Amino acid sequence: MSMVEEPFRPREKLVERQRLFQSIHKHTYLKGPFDKVTSVAIPLALAGSCLFMIGRGIYNMSNGIGKKE
Repeated sequence: MSMVEEPFRPREKLVERQRLFQSIHKHTYLKGPFDKVTSVAIPLALAGSCLFMIGRGIYNMSNGIGKKE
């Protein structure tokens, strides 16, 4: 008696679904307005605030602002 485990999905369904996704030529990400907010606006805001804080820290260090005596 051989112990051959069946796959979770039949191979025909997997091939059919793979063919469906490969036939779609438009991008599957950035579908709705909320996707644009979460994947574009939030990282841009994070990068902008980081650059601002780094720049402010460099300015303060070069001018001796906030230094303890």
